[in-house]
Amino acid sequence: MTTAHPFDPTRHSEGKEAPGVKPHPSVRKPALAASLILTRERANGTTEILLGRRSGAHVFMPRKYVFPGGRVDRADGYAPLASEPAEPVREVLTRCMSERRARAAAAAAIRETAEETGLLIGESAPIARPRPQWQPFAQAGLSPAAAPLELVARAITPPGRPRRFDAWFFRTREESVACRADGFMAAELEDLRWVSLEDTASLDLPIITRFVLSELAGHMKGPAPVRCARVTPKGPRVDEI
Repeated sequence: MTTAHPFDPTRHSEGKEAPGVKPHPSVRKPALAASLILTRERANGTTEILLGRRSGAHVFMPRKYVFPGGRVDRADGYAPLASEPAEPVREVLTRCMSERRARAAAAAAIRETAEETGLLIGESAPIARPRPQWQPFAQAGLSPAAAPLELVARAITPPGRPRRFDAWFFRTREESVACRADGFMAAELEDLRWVSLEDTASLDLPIITRFVLSELAGHMKGPAPVRCARVTPKGPRVDEI
């Protein structure tokens, strides 16, 4: 399971450096990462989002509430997908990366969600000789499915951090979950809970998670552009992709 998370843990919620932490001199190219926002609708019309608290043992953002997600692995580009990313999603992703990396990002969001929550987003289809990360799908008679994923936002960790990530945030509805993996036990994310969009304000969230939630609120009202949050030499920027 990928343990690194896309966002810098060295800042407090108000954006200041944590005590005793100095910016890292590295300006490496950000690693590709993906997260998945799972939403569900209640009978009263309230939209809830699935969030989990990171373990206090983690170096990155201990005890922060986040979406399932993590680094994209090389093998994600060869994931046994039952369905490919929808054309609107593929079209935005490929403005910034190759077709294979776009496919890998969508697959990673599904894989990380399975690893961190046990929830399998897939369709009934056999997987021949599945790799270990796709075993839970194979055991359930499923293959991971990327067609239900929508694209909400992108965020890039600022330069000068010890680890940098180019993170893409996908969304799908609870109806896309085929089942929960047999024998799943939460490890990386604790206290998985469904939280209304309004109630997320009371949780200990990273700054970037709050940004993505605000973007999600806009997408829930109707068609909206996918925007990227990043830091430039002139300061923070949010631009349409």
